Amino acid sequence: MADKDRLNSLEVALNNESREREFYLKNAERTTNPLGKTIFKQIADDETEHYNRLKKLHEVWAAQGKWPESVPLTIEKTNIKNILLTTIGEIDTTQKVEATDLDALRIAIDFEDKGAYFYAAMRDASTDPKEKEFFDLLSSIEREHFMSLRDAEEFLTSPDTWFIKTEHHAMDGG
Repeated sequence: MADKDRLNSLEVALNNESREREFYLKNAERTTNPLGKTIFKQIADDETEHYNRLKKLHEVWAAQGKWPESVPLTIEKTNIKNILLTTIGEIDTTQKVEATDLDALRIAIDFEDKGAYFYAAMRDASTDPKEKEFFDLLSSIEREHFMSLRDAEEFLTSPDTWFIKTEHHAMDGG
């Protein structure tokens, strides 16, 4: 991938991370569902970190015309998959889930799915090992967000099924 294409891709990524963060913050504030509120806040925090790292990378890359040697580009891993387990006690599974919460979850699932593929494509187009590692990490975090959001969607739409799957109950009658 040419440097110009990389810079353009980084600009797309910056725009996406910023838009997604705003979406998550807006929905965290809007929802009364404890799971939705917590998961949206956590992903907004993760997206802020991604944005800051990508912005720094973009600035240095634009100035130097190459992958930076001195910019610390590590990203904290997300703890998103623990949110459902730690929030479960606060959720009333008999309460009807608002359609707007499910709509927001489904939009978020789409964001994260596209983000995972976008960063994987950036990784695959790179020849620099540090660059590959950086975009691989971003892709894996976006994939983890995707899986956690799908898990939350399943929990909110079918808590019984979610509990059976998660707790690995045997259905053999024994």
